[in-house]
Amino acid sequence: MSNELKDMRENYKKGSIDVDTLLANPFQQFLQWFDEAKVSSVPEANAMLLSTATTDGVPSSRTVLLKGIDEGFVFYTNYNSQKGTDVEDNPNVSLLFLWKELERQVRINGVVKKVERKVSEKYFKTRPRASKIGAWVSNQSEVIASREVLEEAQEAMEEQYPEGTEIPCPPHWGGYIVLPKTIEFWQGRPSRLHDRIRYRMENGKFIKERLAP
Repeated sequence: MSNELKDMRENYKKGSIDVDTLLANPFQQFLQWFDEAKVSSVPEANAMLLSTATTDGVPSSRTVLLKGIDEGFVFYTNYNSQKGTDVEDNPNVSLLFLWKELERQVRINGVVKKVERKVSEKYFKTRPRASKIGAWVSNQSEVIASREVLEEAQEAMEEQYPEGTEIPCPPHWGGYIVLPKTIEFWQGRPSRLHDRIRYRMENGKFIKERLAP
C-alpha cells in the first residue's frame, strides 16, 4: 500500500492564474469560477468543506452546500448540530471548494453568523417536502439507537403534515453566513509550482497578493 501511495500523483496543466488576471472583487471572481465549474459538469459544484473548532481548538470538518452569496457564503443546517455548537462558541471557520475536474480550489477563512430568521424561513419554503420533514425528524449529531428511530419519526411527521399542508421551519434550523477575511484561488500547475492568489481584507477592502505554492 505504501508504494501505491507514494506513486499517486497528477501533473496539473489545465490552466494558470495571476494577480492581474483575476477580478478586483473576490465575490465576482468566485462567481466566475463557480459558473465555469457548473458548465464543466463538476458534480455538486456548490459542495464545500466547512471546518469549525471548539473553544479548545479541536477541529471538525464536514461537507455542506452553498445556498447563497451576498456579503458572504450562506449555508443552512441544524443549529443544535456539532457545527452549530462549535460556531456558537468559536465563530472562526474555513470553507474549501474543490473542483478537481478543473484542477482548482477556493479556500475561505472568516467568521460566521446566523442569517436573519425571515431569510431562513423564506429559504425553507423552497425545500422539497422530504427535506422539510427531515429537518424536523433528525436531531443532528445526537446518538440514536437505530435507523428505525428516524423512520418512525418520519412516519409520524408525515401523518402530522399530510401532502399539501405547509410544514413550518423548525426553530432549531436555519442559515449561517461566512464573512470572509481571506479568499484564496488555487490553480494546479506542473511540477507542483501551483498558482495561489489570495484576497486579504485590509482597512475595509480586499487586496490581492500571490503566495508561494
